[in-house]
Amino acid sequence: MATVIRMARHGTKKRPYYRLVVQDKTKPRDGKFIEHIGAYNPLKDSVGISVERPRLEYWLSVGAQMSDTVASLLKDTIKSWSTGEAAPVDQAPAAPKAKKPAKKAAAEA
Repeated sequence: MATVIRMARHGTKKRPYYRLVVQDKTKPRDGKFIEHIGAYNPLKDSVGISVERPRLEYWLSVGAQMSDTVASLLKDTIKSWSTGEAAPVDQAPAAPKAKKPAKKAAAEA
């Protein structure tokens, strides 16, 4: 049985939430899975991905392949594990723009 680590979509319309699951390659995307190993929330402002490192490493060691999407999401996380650094955090949200002065002051001059 060929296994793959992929994302299963959950949530409601226009509010997606994904689970990282280990699944048989022939099963449908949201079908029966072997194990749930993490989650990804694309709507979160900060890092919206969490994964159980020991379980991910186990499944990779026994031959499970990551889907292209999961591999690109976990690329920085796995790199930080190998170097021993803390996981990188998304850039802080941009500071709000300064409000323009009221036009009344310009009209009075």
